[in-house]
This record gives sequence, structure tokens and C-alpha cells, in this order.
Amino acid sequence: MRPGPLNLITDVAGLRVGNAQDARVKSGVTVLTADAPFACGVHVMGGAPGTRETDLLAPDRLVQAVDALVLSGGSAFGLGAAEGVMAGLRAAGRGFAVGTARVPIVPAAILFDLLNGGDKGWDDSPYPALGRQAFEAAGTRFALGTAGAGTGAATARWKGGLGSASAMMEDGTTVGALVAVNALGSVTAPSGQFWAAPWEMEAEFGGLGLSGPFDPGHEPAPEKRQGEATTIAIVATDATLDKAGLTRMAVAAHDGLARAILPSHTPFDGDLVFGLSTGQRVADPFRLGHVAACVLARAVARAVFEATPAPGDLQPCWRDRT
Repeated sequence: MRPGPLNLITDVAGLRVGNAQDARVKSGVTVLTADAPFACGVHVMGGAPGTRETDLLAPDRLVQAVDALVLSGGSAFGLGAAEGVMAGLRAAGRGFAVGTARVPIVPAAILFDLLNGGDKGWDDSPYPALGRQAFEAAGTRFALGTAGAGTGAATARWKGGLGSASAMMEDGTTVGALVAVNALGSVTAPSGQFWAAPWEMEAEFGGLGLSGPFDPGHEPAPEKRQGEATTIAIVATDATLDKAGLTRMAVAAHDGLARAILPSHTPFDGDLVFGLSTGQRVADPFRLGHVAACVLARAVARAVFEATPAPGDLQPCWRDRT
């Protein structure tokens, strides 16, 4: 197993990701879309999720494919970002056909960043426009760290952010992850070493290895208040899986959050993972969940590793640690 050429979720052929953010608001939106509709499942393990259209992703529901996925800041206001994405898809002639009408299918998940020091005194929500901008910006290369849905994110100790990673399996199957890390828990040990260190590839988040104390019992108390949290993620593969198989992959990928964030899945986090397939190749599904968990753990660490400072920040960046 090795990283893909870009070490991004877009190493899964056909996927595109776009970011849009507002520095004044300290929030943003990340959109994943593809050349064609894709199969998708979802699994929620956090106690305080905020979602849109996720019921459609159950294996027994009518719609079998979606047009885009949205990760957004803004708490419940951020769900409006999907409206902007729908507008972009509609303009492109995309959507689920119902007679002569087409309805773009855009599930979304949000994180809470309303108390991060940004100006949230808007009259009209900025999120529909940010969603449209992120959709229009979608490509194979995109920024990590303080970008998109990770713009105003935070963790117990460090500034959070947007992360991504990929892996190519021995049989040629590709798995990728995209995550906005805004956790109540911590992503590092007291030494500053990432909990995800055992799964790092090619020094992608500092190459600290396993040196230093690695004791979860000595984590500092969270600096965030309960409710100011949620880590939302997407894991993707080019292996052919139906919605039931993708739901199982999303379940397994939550192990990656548990490896990289301590604690995770709390009653005050809305931790959620979407699983998607572009269905381009036949692969053995046995290892896909394991690989998805490893890739997601790496993406979490990359999100914090790539964060950059901005005026008004309430937390330090990992790279500026002393």
C-alpha cells in the first residue's frame, strides 16, 4: 500500500473537490463531486450530528446515486450550502430524473464553528453562495489546512482544518479520504506527536515517527466548550460497492477517527463518515474497510499539520508549536 500520486481523495479517478471560504466569517465549504453520479452510504457515530438528505443513503431507499457531497462549517446554517451546489448542478443539467424535471441529490454534513472569533453577524447566510463557489472551483487539486470546511475548525489543543490522503492497494484499487477536523478531542499526544503516527506515509505530517511519550492518559483538558465540535469525513474508492457495502466501509472508516482523535464520537461531536464508490473496478471488499480507516487517520493528521494562522485565531497552529 502506498500513497496515490496526489495523496488526495481525487486520486480516485473521476472525483473533484472544491473549496470556498470567507476569512471574515472564519468559515467555509468543501464540495466533492464527480464526472457522473456515484453510489454513496453514510454512518454517524457522534451524538450531535447536523445533516441533510442522509436518509436517502440507506440501502433500502429509492435513489441509488448522488451528484455531490457537501462538508460545511456554520452549524445548521451551513446546510444551506447544499442549495448553492444544487443550483450549480441544475445549471449543468445534472440531477435525479423525475419526468421532465431533474433534482440534484446533494447530501451534506456540518460542523460547529460559530464561536471561533469570526464575524457571524450576517443578515443573509453566506453559505448558499459559498456552496456554489466551492462547486464551481472543484478540481483534482485543492488546498488543505485552513481552507474550505476546515477554515474555522479547531481541536482540543490546535487549530483544526481540512485534510485528505489516499492509498493505492496492491491490486490497483484506490482509496481516498477527505475530512474537516473540528474535534472536541485532541489529535496529538502531550509531546505534540500525532496519534495517527503509526499510519503515516512518506512524512506527510511531519515524520515524527513514534518517538516521545505516547500515553492517552495524560491528555490536556479540552479548551473547547462542549457542543463546539464535529469531525465530518468522506472515504472514497474506485472499487464497485453498492450502498450496503459503502455503509459498511463508512462504519469501518470510523476506526480511523478513533485512532487519530482522542476522544472521538463523543455525545457533543457529530462525527460522520460518508462512503462512496465510482464503481470503476472489481475488487475484493475484505480489506477496503481497513484501508479506509488507515487513510482517514492520516487525513486527520494532515488537516492539523497543514493549518495556517489567520488574524483573530483562538488557537495556535501545530506548525507554530514551541
